[in-house]
Amino acid sequence: MTATYDAVVIVSFGGPEGPSEVEPFLANVTAGRNVGAERLAAVARQYQHFGGVSPLNAQCRRLCTALAGRLAAAGHDLPVYWGNRNWVPYLADTVAEMAAVGHRRALAVVTSAYSSYSGCRQYLDDIEAARAGAGEGAPAIDKVRAYYDHPGFVSPFVDAVTAARGSLPEVLRADAQLVFTAHSIPEAMAAGCDYERQLDETARLVATGAGFDSWTMAWQSRSGPASVPWLEPDVNECLEQLSRDRGVEAVVLAPIGFVTDHMEVMWDLDVVAAGTAAALGVRLARAVTPGTGPDDRFVAMWQELLAERLKPGTARRALGRLGVGPDACPAGCCPLRS
Repeated sequence: MTATYDAVVIVSFGGPEGPSEVEPFLANVTAGRNVGAERLAAVARQYQHFGGVSPLNAQCRRLCTALAGRLAAAGHDLPVYWGNRNWVPYLADTVAEMAAVGHRRALAVVTSAYSSYSGCRQYLDDIEAARAGAGEGAPAIDKVRAYYDHPGFVSPFVDAVTAARGSLPEVLRADAQLVFTAHSIPEAMAAGCDYERQLDETARLVATGAGFDSWTMAWQSRSGPASVPWLEPDVNECLEQLSRDRGVEAVVLAPIGFVTDHMEVMWDLDVVAAGTAAALGVRLARAVTPGTGPDDRFVAMWQELLAERLKPGTARRALGRLGVGPDACPAGCCPLRS
């Protein structure tokens, strides 16, 4: 029997929207993780550097509006809700609201394109926790498939990388090096999921589309103890190595591991990595992420992923060599390991 869906919910990470919200937000994010006060204070200063406001919530509002408009134009009478894992509007409150107005089955899109514990499994777990909190009347919620290799994700990145390269002085463009970044995770966690393989495929697709013969994969935003091996190299170490060992003078930085230009992109790349590059005398140009504007092709992709589930038989698109991913994650995939 084909499932009938009556709502859509965008699920995201959340972020503070004022200085007074920074500390309670970080307390939510780090609950149960035994993060030291010094580390929390350092992260809080990153948010305060930008006035205590994460851009993520504003980006999600724009995505909600754009997606609702596209669905309505396509004749789908589906309200679009939005809930966060770590801040207002909380996913639990959103699911309770959906239950209160009588929604029975919804589709979820998340602001993460890849398969990993924090990029997929944790979203699924939080959705189930929100449903449990809403009680017996909670709607069933099915997440759409991973979209790291969908044209609506890859093509905007190709254009963004091309534009970033074009912003460099003409004399530097031909020899500019392409560096992709994504959130680092523990090596043990990476061994239990397809995160690295998917990122490598997206990197290959974007690099080829943008006319780069080679690229480097670097990592950012590490937050774990030094005793635990995480994916390397760090983006700053990567920039130093490119400058020292290869004499690179210009780098195009593309954060393909992220959907929007949220706080980690702004701080880790636009502040820290930019400072590293300036100290090295390396010109840095960063590509914008597709969900930031948002790029209409990105929103159209979300609509297409929803249409796959709303209308069985709809063509399913994926670029590259890994093929179209499954609708439902296999049991036990992307486990929490550190």
